[in-house]
Amino acid sequence: MSTFNIVDTFICSECIPTGKPQKGLPDLLREYNLPLGLFPQNIICYEFDETKGKLIVYLPSACEVSFKDSSVLRYATRVKGVLTRGKLSAIEGMKTKVLVWVKVTSVTVEGYKSDKIWVTAGVKKSRPKDAYDTPRDAIRVSEFWVSDINHRCRSISME
Repeated sequence: MSTFNIVDTFICSECIPTGKPQKGLPDLLREYNLPLGLFPQNIICYEFDETKGKLIVYLPSACEVSFKDSSVLRYATRVKGVLTRGKLSAIEGMKTKVLVWVKVTSVTVEGYKSDKIWVTAGVKKSRPKDAYDTPRDAIRVSEFWVSDINHRCRSISME
């Protein structure tokens, strides 16, 4: 497995539809009261449509990040969602490990002084917000969509 370590968000030209300078993703997340480390350090670029709240984050490959609270998030090469104050909803391209990999549908922070984030992946579960305070190194994974159950079933059927 390879790790990525890129300190700042790189904004690629494909992600700037208006030519207007774009802030780094951690700054955008801070502005919307979400933890700066919700996405890994290795993003290529992102697109954000302020009028519709649509956010698309591009990564060089499928990857996962382990956080201080022992939680793990896995990211596809493109993560989409709707960004509003304190919430990223309608998420596509993000999973978390809960016995098996489960699709994350929303991440919420309830108020500026909250010390928790709420991750909805089938069920809504709180996690300590400080575990997501800074963008972390990602580990490249071979596939985003392979679930543990499918992998185990293929292994069993091949025996």
